[in-house]
Amino acid sequence: MVPTVPHPRRPLDPSDPVRWWYENELGWPTVPGAPPRLVTGVRFDVLDVPAEAGHAALRHLGPGSPVALHGGHAAGGGGRMRFLVAAGSADELPGLLDWLEWGTLTLDIAAIGAGGSIEAPEPPGRAGKAGRPGITPLASLVNSQGCGQGDADSRGNARETGPQGAAVWLRPPEPGCEVEPSLPTMSALPELPAVGGVGGAPDLVRLVDTMATQCHRVRLRRVSAQPLAFS
Repeated sequence: MVPTVPHPRRPLDPSDPVRWWYENELGWPTVPGAPPRLVTGVRFDVLDVPAEAGHAALRHLGPGSPVALHGGHAAGGGGRMRFLVAAGSADELPGLLDWLEWGTLTLDIAAIGAGGSIEAPEPPGRAGKAGRPGITPLASLVNSQGCGQGDADSRGNARETGPQGAAVWLRPPEPGCEVEPSLPTMSALPELPAVGGVGGAPDLVRLVDTMATQCHRVRLRRVSAQPLAFS
């Protein structure tokens, strides 16, 4: 086996601890400029759905599968859920929806892959703490729970929230844990090695089918709630 050489770590920039955390603690590339954004299509792709539809899909994830919330709050106050999935999944989505017989319907599912980016949520433990607003000292980010534990309660709700409308982690990534084995993928099989001690890699097919079903239900509910127009 060819040994894996880790990416070189960048020198700590005290003025941008959020970018430092992503690039040096997780090894995730970011887009130059402010505010920090995470590059998609390298370590992961992203499926973006209404939070109302995304809650039902959380059950298909492993304990280490990261999920972000943007524009809402963890208690269910709207916004969008962003599910990290295996790199290349964005290109698979149209064909997968066709295979699942959802391809003829307009569904509120966005796929962000190679060449894209998403807003970088505040790292766990930083929102509203000491330091500059919304930032805590880097030493407080050390995770002693081990891979697969996450920073969410038993229902998958984030323990912390940031400013209203800002991106936050509903299920955060963990330093020292490779993210790829925990991501939903088309090649997920029961015989794959366990992730975080529970099950194998999450199945992208089941995840997308649940997302599509819930998005369709949300759309039908909103249409039925609209007042009838009479000529």
